[in-house]
Amino acid sequence: MKDEIKIVRATSEDATLIAELGEKTFWESHGNSAEKKHVQNFIDNVYNPTAQRKELLDKLNEVYIIYCNNQPAGFSKIIFNSPHEIISGKINTTKFDRIYILKEFYGQGIGKALFDFNVDLAKKNQQTGLWLFVWVENKRAVRFYETCGFEKIGVHEYRLSPTHTNPNHIMYLEF
Repeated sequence: MKDEIKIVRATSEDATLIAELGEKTFWESHGNSAEKKHVQNFIDNVYNPTAQRKELLDKLNEVYIIYCNNQPAGFSKIIFNSPHEIISGKINTTKFDRIYILKEFYGQGIGKALFDFNVDLAKKNQQTGLWLFVWVENKRAVRFYETCGFEKIGVHEYRLSPTHTNPNHIMYLEF
């Protein structure tokens, strides 16, 4: 039997679900990127229902939840027309702000399905490309993005806490 995949746009009523998915997936993908207190600080500030509700109510953000056999498997967040200064002359680029898949769904094509969905959405909205930050030590994610055609175009120190940053690649995919 083939897995049933469904992608839906999140609403403010999904804030708790997004917070729970965010906390779990962030620990899975970044839990060893810093001392636990720094990772927990980031999660406490970003992946709580109040913060997620605020993000979901911001009309610039588009957040999508992917379900596999009616089970939430991950989520993404994109922001259209969000250029990065390192990408010269490209005003209509999309910031691929988040894509997180629960580890239990790795290897099932869930991440690729959600990625392709976001690329199609960006193209339908006349975007010329996607850019993102990815932690340099998240080798699985870096490989995934490179396989999808992204190129490393810069570096960024991503702030996890007031006293800790992680080195990230800035990656870009031009359509």
